[in-house]
Amino acid sequence: MSKKYHLFEVYGIELEYMLINTDNFKVAPIVDVLLTQKNGSLTADINNGEIAWSNELVAHVIELKTNGPTKNLNRLSKLFHTNITEINTLLKPLNAQLLPTAAHPLMNPVTDTVLWKHSYSEVYELYNRIFNCKGHGWSNVQSTHINLPFYDDDEFEKLHAAIRIILPLIPGLCASSPILEGKDTGFKDTRLEYYKTNQKEIPEMTGLVIPERVFSKLEYYSTIFEPINKAIKPKDTNNILDHHFLNSRGAIARFDRNAIEIRLVDIQECPKADIAICVLLIETLKLLVYKKLATLKEQKSWVKEDLFNILNPIIKDAEKKTISNIAYLQLFHLNTPTTVQNIWKHLYHLAKPNIHKSHYNAIETILNEGTLATRLLKAIDADYSEKNITAVYSKVATCLQENELFKV
Repeated sequence: MSKKYHLFEVYGIELEYMLINTDNFKVAPIVDVLLTQKNGSLTADINNGEIAWSNELVAHVIELKTNGPTKNLNRLSKLFHTNITEINTLLKPLNAQLLPTAAHPLMNPVTDTVLWKHSYSEVYELYNRIFNCKGHGWSNVQSTHINLPFYDDDEFEKLHAAIRIILPLIPGLCASSPILEGKDTGFKDTRLEYYKTNQKEIPEMTGLVIPERVFSKLEYYSTIFEPINKAIKPKDTNNILDHHFLNSRGAIARFDRNAIEIRLVDIQECPKADIAICVLLIETLKLLVYKKLATLKEQKSWVKEDLFNILNPIIKDAEKKTISNIAYLQLFHLNTPTTVQNIWKHLYHLAKPNIHKSHYNAIETILNEGTLATRLLKAIDADYSEKNITAVYSKVATCLQENELFKV
């Protein structure tokens, strides 16, 4: 059992990036080569000081994460960026580089997907057998995960209640997947549009994305984990899957490490943007947990269906969506219909005194100029030729290398 921490005492952040070939801009399924270059021999995990590297389900995606819990979020942008430049240096002789955003804009998952073939591959094989992972929702997704600790049931109740309330608003802050296979999908957060139905073969796994109203470990096991275990049993005959990993809601409780992991955040163009978004989300959660906004009773009263009905159109329109559910707005001390962009501006205003000034510029760029999805579509300017998409996304790759926000 890992050490237990109290609310907001430490954090765990995970960032996923795709590898692309610099000659043709296609995904490059060579994470095993990269990890071998770095380590001298093939390994699935590398401890690189305060940041760790690891493989993912598909062979073109690498995950960078805080190497264990960290107390200081304000250093992470620089730490992640140092690792990104190191990886790009290793990739250069291989004619490859990292590309940010939550989805490759030109990838064809049927022809371009290569599953990870090394350690842990039996789990990935089983997933592939059940769900067919050659689809955008499996093989063309990069996200940011935020892990937040809780000490006991009392802290879990407060944290889970607050996270459920904030989940619907997340795509309005960080949607970054508007283009797939060279087309505007009509969804600013196409990653989450796929996320909803990705595991339709076993609907118990994702549920309604918004977790159920469960506020203790016992309730969580009986309401969420047991139905998942029951549903997977006929397909997992060798008992190799763990309910902690099978639970695919937008926020998942990890009782094996006493944390809740938020999974609805699309990855941005650079760590500066990613960490700024994490900080704003965390400071907003503190406002809810410490009852500076709605009471715990009010937060707990919301059923998943009503929260999902708020989330669903935000997946499509992100920050531009107007929220007219007054009861929901009142949780944040707002009383009239307003856009998601304005809700986040309001929450930022409340949280700003507790946010380090190094994050102001990134947050304000996102709040004023729109989500990365909005900025990408503006830059594409309705020219969906492969040449133009490649040119725009090449600029985004430069943003990652330089740790600068994408501006149009």
